[in-house]
Amino acid sequence: MANRVMLTIDGRTVEVPEEMNLLDAAKIAGVHIPNLCYLEGMKGIGACRLCLVEVEGLKGPVIACNTRVKDGMVVMTQSERVEHVRKFVIDLLLSMHPLDCMTCTKAGACNLQQYAYEFGLKESSFRRKRFGYPTDEANPFIKRDPEYCVLCGRCVRVCKEQGTHVLDFMGRGIESKVVTAGDRPLQESGCTFCGSCVDVCPVNALLEADRWRKGREWQFERIPSVCLLCGNSCDIQVSVKDGAIQRITSGGDGGSVERYICAYGRFGFESIASHARVSSPMVREDGALRETTWEDAFAVIAARLKGAGRKVGVICSAGVPNEDALALKQFADQVLKTQDVDSTVSLYGDAKHFIGSQTAHIDRADLFVLVDVCPSQWQRVLPALDASLRRRVARGSRLVVISESGCRIAEDATVRLEGNVISIVKRLANALLAEGLNAGAQLRKWVRQAEWTEDIARAAKLIAEARNPLILTSPAYFTAAANIALMKGKIVAVPLESNARGVSLMGFRPVGKSSVDMLRGESETLYIVGDIPASGRPNTKFLIVQGAYLTGLAEHADVLLPSCSYLETSGTIVDFLGRVRNVRSCVKAYRHAMRHRDILTGLARSMGVVLPMPSPAEVKRRARARMKLRPQPFDAERFPVASGDYAAFLETLLAPVVNGSRLVWLAESKRGADG
Repeated sequence: MANRVMLTIDGRTVEVPEEMNLLDAAKIAGVHIPNLCYLEGMKGIGACRLCLVEVEGLKGPVIACNTRVKDGMVVMTQSERVEHVRKFVIDLLLSMHPLDCMTCTKAGACNLQQYAYEFGLKESSFRRKRFGYPTDEANPFIKRDPEYCVLCGRCVRVCKEQGTHVLDFMGRGIESKVVTAGDRPLQESGCTFCGSCVDVCPVNALLEADRWRKGREWQFERIPSVCLLCGNSCDIQVSVKDGAIQRITSGGDGGSVERYICAYGRFGFESIASHARVSSPMVREDGALRETTWEDAFAVIAARLKGAGRKVGVICSAGVPNEDALALKQFADQVLKTQDVDSTVSLYGDAKHFIGSQTAHIDRADLFVLVDVCPSQWQRVLPALDASLRRRVARGSRLVVISESGCRIAEDATVRLEGNVISIVKRLANALLAEGLNAGAQLRKWVRQAEWTEDIARAAKLIAEARNPLILTSPAYFTAAANIALMKGKIVAVPLESNARGVSLMGFRPVGKSSVDMLRGESETLYIVGDIPASGRPNTKFLIVQGAYLTGLAEHADVLLPSCSYLETSGTIVDFLGRVRNVRSCVKAYRHAMRHRDILTGLARSMGVVLPMPSPAEVKRRARARMKLRPQPFDAERFPVASGDYAAFLETLLAPVVNGSRLVWLAESKRGADG
């Protein structure tokens, strides 16, 4: 634990860690120090000079964002001298900034506007300057207008730290400009359109391309929730006006991977009211699906399911909330009385590996070991994890990457190990024994005579010396990687879907047929809940699909039931790090769509069974369940989807969201750029 110091800021005494800067310390004390360039969690650069403060005993002001606290320090943030400097800076910035606050989209959330208001500045006392830089708005996602830029550097720094390296400064002095390489448009620069630059921009220089006249900042209702589109489960903040979603930004309840969301999470909300949605229950008649009522659809399903028993297979998407998964499990147990119950987790792993994962914190680890996990912002495979790991490495953490072949994130690794993963893990375990780590007899027997290379020895030394190593593994190699975690560190299986861990904890693991078996046609009647990465009709006599979108699978259903999308439902999930997260409904359900749990309880009633709504206590009890990790002397487990196929799996999974929005443009440009 870091040493702590006591200091006084504007007469308020506060205790903070000794490595903290004055700006963050003031925030803890409830004092706001004006700033434009600082980003919490990153080293201060002192570019804007607004955060000048006076410290008792020092001759001149100091920059708060890069001055560390000291015990007994007395700080004054609002002296006449520093207020004069701040007013001068804002006055100068206003001379180079459009003063169109009446119609500016960022009004109400613009830091420059706020500080000008506080200093009573309506106009600049300096001669007005205009540079005539062109606006970059050729892409459908992000608009860049250099005329508004205050050269704070936030966008450049956040882009570099997360590893995308798209933006940088060109020129010097007041004529500097933030540009891409060669000053090309964003779509020609390698930009992933994550929008991190938009989130950190303090003015109107970077904005969503479609934000014009969609509402002023003070008109939005802001709802914190969780994105359920992939295994990262990123925190999001949804801005709603007049019952419709106007924008999504990163944030929410603290940020799962330090305030990052990908382009799909930021712009995919358009799909919830698109042509791809299922709007009403549908029943197949004469070879075609026709709209019907809920009562009619329930009657058709009830007639088919009554007495079907073991002939019915149930598959649940691992992207639905815990409450929906538990309702489906209860429906299968109490109404259908079938053991053929599984989730989409079986398509790429084993439920026991997610149940057996430990609770971990990305920001507490000082060493990361990736085992067959290759996140990528560019392929949009677990992009937030990729950004977070690169950010942690930029701040001093170490990274070891173990993979079958090349992995782009390995470019930031301290040690990269390529080849047979089982062999590498076995040799690494033996090298750890040589570093003095303890292991049981079974593990020692497994690694005996496994010779290691110099690179493996380096990796073992890093693990042995780390305070909090974290192993992130694909489910395929969980058992092998667990042998390392039993010696030192924590282990987490990284899924492709947002609630793989929660759905597994709710009881979705094969007892009878697996989801792979059921999709191959080993069930006479198949009931699928959620949008799953499958297309075409399984070899089954009767197919029930309960989902939000008209997918390639849903088109072949005998009965199609419209469910809420991830932005229309509520509940909880358990993310891959083991945290219970709250999903909040942001808008009303689309037309006749309902939550999965409401559909299931309604269907149960039509079959003469009263199915109780899952209680928060039961969900919580199951979510807290744990399996003990046991060392295994080998790992021969492999699954239909390995890490190399992650991109293809996710592309299929996200197809309904993409096809229902402008993300089609992004998907096509990605294929054209790198396949």
